[in-house]
Amino acid sequence: MSAATPSRQRAHTGNGVVARAAPRRRPWLMRWVNSLPGSAAGLVEVARSATADVMGVIDPRHHPAGDPLELRDPDYIRRTLPGLRAMSEFYFRAEVRGLDNVPAGPVLLVGNHSGGWLIADTFVFSQAFYDHFGPERMFHQLTHDLVFKIPGLRAIITPFGAVPACPENMRRALARGATVLVYPGGDHETYRASWHEAEIDFAHRTGFARLALELGIPIVPVVAIGGQETALFLGQGERIARLLHLHELLRIDVAPVQVGPPVGLTVLDLPVRVPLPSKITIEVLPPIHLAEELGPDADAEHAYDLVTGRMQQALDRLAAARRYPLIG
Repeated sequence: MSAATPSRQRAHTGNGVVARAAPRRRPWLMRWVNSLPGSAAGLVEVARSATADVMGVIDPRHHPAGDPLELRDPDYIRRTLPGLRAMSEFYFRAEVRGLDNVPAGPVLLVGNHSGGWLIADTFVFSQAFYDHFGPERMFHQLTHDLVFKIPGLRAIITPFGAVPACPENMRRALARGATVLVYPGGDHETYRASWHEAEIDFAHRTGFARLALELGIPIVPVVAIGGQETALFLGQGERIARLLHLHELLRIDVAPVQVGPPVGLTVLDLPVRVPLPSKITIEVLPPIHLAEELGPDADAEHAYDLVTGRMQQALDRLAAARRYPLIG
């Protein structure tokens, strides 16, 4: 095959005159320009939902109510996907691989948690999931219940399928045949120091493995890197959290400090933090059928070791391929 292509060399017109082909345009620029109308409409929809929820603080009649599993809204997802897609592609330069590994029917996606409360990789993955499978597929992301106490933010994420993280919601969603994304590491893992970003750290929370064994459903690991570079995370601050009794007050076990724009130093991402544009890479691994791999007498401890071991191998591979912070 010739190394030259029609876009790089002269081409013959129909009358035999040699004409120079137009120079190639940069694909990313054209994609960005073409995505502007849909992205703008999606952002307007997100802003409208958040504003309505904030107004609900003044008028409680407007608060979202009812079964959190019923608040997922395929039409909202369809309208807001272009904005999320633009954020993923142009801001985080995201790569999501292996979505074909997610089988039909009830399945537990188990991910490593990164980026503090501003979990860029969750938004990136959710956008890619809905782009791949369509907004009609039942997909729920388990989220710390503290997030649902923040007016505006909760209105943005609940129509996308986010529900408070608890065993009851997991069981009910799976019973409906949904795909459920869980982050066993929770606040402990998402606030680990940036220099530990290539470590799977679920703090030995085995509930996800116990549930998968009980229900006989597959686990699909979702491994991400880049989220812990959206700020400089300085550690969990778990000792301070214990001194302040934050578990009793807010059901969190951390009091972490981060450095990031626009205010510099933040605690628990407060008062405000804008994520840095770190490249996000996510890999979906093949399903793990625990009973098939560990036998009928498998227990949660061995299942935990199997899943986290596979995830750590994949994260090691992603970390080795990552050459520079933020850039990827």
